[in-house]
Amino acid sequence: MPSEPPRPLRADAARNSEKILRAARELYAERGSDVPLEEIARRAGVGIATLYRRFPDKAVLVRTALEQGFTQEVLPVLEEALEDEDPRRGLARVLESTMSLTARDYNMLAAARDFGSLTADAGTRFIEALAPLVERGQRAGVIRDDLVLDDVRRIMAMLLSVLWTMDPEEGGWRRYVVLVLDALSPEGASPLPPAVPLRKRRPGG
Repeated sequence: MPSEPPRPLRADAARNSEKILRAARELYAERGSDVPLEEIARRAGVGIATLYRRFPDKAVLVRTALEQGFTQEVLPVLEEALEDEDPRRGLARVLESTMSLTARDYNMLAAARDFGSLTADAGTRFIEALAPLVERGQRAGVIRDDLVLDDVRRIMAMLLSVLWTMDPEEGGWRRYVVLVLDALSPEGASPLPPAVPLRKRRPGG
């Protein structure tokens, strides 16, 4: 028999979840990835049992907080970018919004990596949402037409990786957003070698 859809949270449970996620993002930003769940519960003003009912471990809490940030801060920018008459400008705004959010949530992203919350499919929702904007830019002739979706996924991974090499609060990542945007332009572009499929597992995995 098909399983029943999950019931929506009661209003008080939804408020508690929101307070916990907000406290987690604040504390990780302030202190790094070793903040105890008990301290997050105190900052949120809830009991530790309430926290565990919603988020049984740090991995689930961190993953949910990262997804919340994406939904609240990046998706609206994506939707606005699709309405922008200049697809390249819209793409620039999306990349800047994504990098800005990731820089603010740097410690939480590091925690997600440590806890194994980041999987090969973690960015699928973002890439799928970005695809129509890239395609629109290709039709308008402002994004090179030999770009494929797997290229976009890898380029975003490379772009995000620069945060591991600098103080994310200094905004040095903006340099690489400009470099990536220039690389995506069809002007002066060299022909690309054939694309290869994504590898799902690391060597030896």
